[in-house]
Amino acid sequence: AGGGGGQRRVMAESTSGGVESAADADARTRTERFVDRSLAKDPKVKFLLEALKTSGCSVNSENVDSFFRVEKCEAEIAGGFRPQQGVVVCQNHVQTQEEVNNLLAHELIHAYDHCRAANLDWNNCQHHTCSEIRAASLSGDCHWFFEVLRGNFNLNKQHQACVRRRAKLSISMNPACGDNESQLKAVDDCFEKCFADTAPFDRIP
Repeated sequence: AGGGGGQRRVMAESTSGGVESAADADARTRTERFVDRSLAKDPKVKFLLEALKTSGCSVNSENVDSFFRVEKCEAEIAGGFRPQQGVVVCQNHVQTQEEVNNLLAHELIHAYDHCRAANLDWNNCQHHTCSEIRAASLSGDCHWFFEVLRGNFNLNKQHQACVRRRAKLSISMNPACGDNESQLKAVDDCFEKCFADTAPFDRIP
């Protein structure tokens, strides 16, 4: 999906293995370059890495290659966060540097939440929903440019509407969040408090 439109999720399962084709190798190499460039140059990603370090969950030269993994994913997602491992970028579902920048910011907000909250349970729908609301709001997922690419032209409170929509989309893949009605209620219940929580930023960047 182009323009930052790919789905993200908190990932529990591993992705597919097997022999790598030439096309897959090219996609992996291209995506690894995107990730390296984002880690080195994207201000938001660099800020979030520093926030993780300050919170006691440093990503450094010794663990960066294991924390950020580029893989071919079976699921139709752009990437995800594995709580005990780190961030996965799906080489077959990201196409541009901008997508990878936003994806890394999104997943690093999940990593920050996981680091700062000792009792965060990703199988608790309220916990997961809160982090998805924050990640959608703070990562750049809902920047007006990407919303226009998605065909959403209503500028009246578009950011809040986008955050609600994308948080709902993410939690829909969590069995703990139940059916559509339960997912909508979870977003409603969590929205005000979690949307207002912009840490580690002073405000919505």
